[in-house]
Amino acid sequence: MNTPRYLVPGDYMADPAVHVFEGRLYIYPSHDRESGIPENDNGDHFDMADYHVFSMDDVAHGLVQDHGVVLKVADIPWAGRQLWDCDVACKGGRYYMYFPLKDRNDIFRIGVAVADSPRGPFTPMPDPVRGSYSIDPAVFTDHDGACYMYFGGLWGGQLQRYRENKALECAVLPQGDEPALPSRVVRLSDDMLGFAEEPRPVVILDEDGKPLKAADNDRRFFEASWMHGYQGRYYFSYSTGDTHRICYAIGDNPYGPFVYQGLILPPVVGWTTHHSIVVYKGRWYLFYHDCVPSGGKTWLRSLKVTQLHYDDQGRIIPVCEF
Repeated sequence: MNTPRYLVPGDYMADPAVHVFEGRLYIYPSHDRESGIPENDNGDHFDMADYHVFSMDDVAHGLVQDHGVVLKVADIPWAGRQLWDCDVACKGGRYYMYFPLKDRNDIFRIGVAVADSPRGPFTPMPDPVRGSYSIDPAVFTDHDGACYMYFGGLWGGQLQRYRENKALECAVLPQGDEPALPSRVVRLSDDMLGFAEEPRPVVILDEDGKPLKAADNDRRFFEASWMHGYQGRYYFSYSTGDTHRICYAIGDNPYGPFVYQGLILPPVVGWTTHHSIVVYKGRWYLFYHDCVPSGGKTWLRSLKVTQLHYDDQGRIIPVCEF
């Protein structure tokens, strides 16, 4: 398929995390709604209250099945507000949903909910993951069965409030030639309910082997981590946020460092951009969102998919929508 396809025209869904479970593609998006909250840089207008699960077995033309609401803010014992983007991993025949949610102090934590089916429903644990913070959890299962979570997002995602996994008295955003604030990676515990170690920075290097700088807005990390493997290497992709690009870097292990490679997706209509990359039936796909169906309302986004291609050197060929 060379033409991008909208997947859920009857509702607003965004930030898709996509995996193959039980031979089908499962999509775990955030669920946008019209909450009436004014738009601001902290993202208060992204006031999501629940998650749906979708699945499909034909990306180009097949029916997208809605499995309904699988988790709500009202279900979560420690909930404050704002269920932002989630991800799901499978281990031992059980399914683990990782979700960011503000607690009653308006601080983002990452929670876990468990199900016996990829279709849910998911039952939340009574407390957030100990030591968790910020947003955008994305879980990658390596060839040896180890599971790693990548997470973090600036501005409304609150990553600037932390250094070395400790909260700061005042948020600090690096400036100019200072190293850019990186995403985080952490190996999950064997029971999938917590961290097995302290989160580490996901360092992205430039062509000279130096960490990307804060002023490098076209290349530095902002949010929307994703990890996939291709030809034995690790591809870390992410959003540049304030320049609205999806870019990627390649490394030799799940922790990095990763060397910047280039652009995957240019800016879409709408302030945010968020994606996932998955292989299904021998073809690679990029799932993402834009705001075209809502007339450009940044808080009402719609799911899309297009095929993704690599060149003979393993480089991702940038997506061109037009």
